Amino acid sequence: MIRGFFLISFLLTACFSYGQEIKNEQPAKFITKFHFRQLIGGVMIVQGRFNNIEAPLNFILDTGSGAISLDSATTEEFHIPHVPSGRTISGIAGVREVDFAKNNRLTFPGLTIDSLDFYINDYDVLTSVYGEKIDGIIGYSFFKSFIVKIDFDSLIIEVYSPGSIKYPRIGFLLHPLFTALPIQPLIIKDERTINANFYIDTGAGLCFLISKQFEEDSSVLKHRRKPVSIQVQGLGGKKHMMLTIINSLQLGPYKFRRVPTNILDDEFNATSYPFLGGVIGNDLLRRFNMTINYAKQEIHILPNSHFNDEFDYSYTGLNMNYVNGRIILDDVVPHSPAYKSGLRRDDIVIAVNTNFSNDIGIYKNLMQTVGQKITFLISRKGEPKLFSFRVSHIY
Repeated sequence: MIRGFFLISFLLTACFSYGQEIKNEQPAKFITKFHFRQLIGGVMIVQGRFNNIEAPLNFILDTGSGAISLDSATTEEFHIPHVPSGRTISGIAGVREVDFAKNNRLTFPGLTIDSLDFYINDYDVLTSVYGEKIDGIIGYSFFKSFIVKIDFDSLIIEVYSPGSIKYPRIGFLLHPLFTALPIQPLIIKDERTINANFYIDTGAGLCFLISKQFEEDSSVLKHRRKPVSIQVQGLGGKKHMMLTIINSLQLGPYKFRRVPTNILDDEFNATSYPFLGGVIGNDLLRRFNMTINYAKQEIHILPNSHFNDEFDYSYTGLNMNYVNGRIILDDVVPHSPAYKSGLRRDDIVIAVNTNFSNDIGIYKNLMQTVGQKITFLISRKGEPKLFSFRVSHIY
C-alpha cells in the first residue's frame, strides 16, 4: 500500500445524506460495471488489461494508495519500459525509490483509461501472502477521475463520470478530507474516548490499525490487556506488530464493538502521526456498500449483509507464504499456539485438517475459529510430520 505524500493538519466533518444533488451541474453518467474478488481481510482484486498485453493483470483496488503502480516482476515479464522517477514511497516496513512506466493504458470491461504513469514496485511479498500473482495496485490515479460504487453484496464495481449524483436516502454521507488518500475522523473508546483522524484504506487486509506512537500519547488502550505478537506484510517487506482489541469504534453513526486492532511501531511514519492515528482497513469497510466521490470529497456508506459479521478474534502465531508452488511457514511466533505445538519456520505445509488443496486462502480460513483443533501435516527436511494445536484468541 502506497502512502504518505501529504501531511494533514486540520479536522474533518461528516453529516447525514438524504439523496443530495447539487443544482446546475451535469448528472453523473453510468460508464460500466465489472466484478471484483475478495481475498483475505476483504482486500479487493480487479482484473484489467495493460496496453496490448493479452492476459489480464491482477490489481488491488486501494484507496490507501497515493498512486497507481505495477509489480517489478510484471514489468520484467512483459518487457514494460520504465525510468527513474526521482521519488520515494513509504510503507509500514520501509521507504524506497521507485521507477516510472510512463504514458500507459489500462482497460476494464467498458472502460479504457489512457496516459497513465505507473510507479514500479516489488509486490512479491503480496503475491506470496495471497497465493496468487499481484501485478499492481490501483489507487488515486483511478479514483480521482470517477465516481466509484463498490457493492460488497454482489461483488460488483460501478463506475460513473464525475457530476451530480443522488445517494441512497438511507445510509450516511461522510465528508473526509481527500488529498491523494481519504482521511476520516473516528471516535474510539477503550481506556479513554478519543476523536482522531484515520486513513480510509481498502487495500489494508485488517480491521483497524493504530500507530504505537498514537497509542502511547493518547493512552487510549486499557493497560491490563496483553496484545499478542503477529507478523504482517506491506510496502517495504515484513514487520512484526502487536494485535489487541478496542472496545468501541464509531464511523459516522455506526458503532462496532470489540474491534481487532493492530498496533504498529511506525518508524517510517507511514501513518503520518501526529496528524493521523492510523488506518481503517477493508475488513471493517467491507461491511458497507460504498460510493466514493473524490470530486465532491464524499463517501456514502450503507450497511450491507456483512455489517453484523463476526470479527476474527483467532490467534495462531503462524504466518504462511506461497513460494514457488509451495506453502511455507514464514514465521512462527515464540510461545504462540503454533510454536508450542512444534511447528517452526521453513516447515512446508502438505495439508491442514486433511485439506490437501495447497490453497493458502483456504488454510487461513480454517484457522479463524477460536477453540478449533488444527492439525498440520508438514514436511521438514524431507520427512512428513504431524502437529496439532487449538486456535487461541486475542483480548
